[in-house]
Amino acid sequence: MVKQQTSYIIMMSSVVGRLGNPGQANYAASKAGLEAITKTLAAEYGKRNVLVNAVAPGFIDTAMTQKLPEAIKQKALEHIPLQRLGSVHDVAKLVAFLTSGDADYITGQIIDVSGGM
Repeated sequence: MVKQQTSYIIMMSSVVGRLGNPGQANYAASKAGLEAITKTLAAEYGKRNVLVNAVAPGFIDTAMTQKLPEAIKQKALEHIPLQRLGSVHDVAKLVAFLTSGDADYITGQIIDVSGGM
């Protein structure tokens, strides 16, 4: 990667890494650690033009979330200002932007895709 003109590392985090979530201490801790390593790698490899960022999705409409009880989904929507679940396309568009060449002054960032959660 360091031999390329510009390289990209995109970490997949979660808003849970910063917000926490009851019953998910191990998941939250792993995502918080991933966010710390994102910032560290960005600082270490920036001089070699390796851009390192993390994407932190919120509540995304996936096969997993579709199986949740409706009451849990409604409770989640109460915390999302846009009042809808995100889509995998929402997440993919951010990753595409970060690796497009149009975001080559962005590194070491944790970017939420959470509808304002």
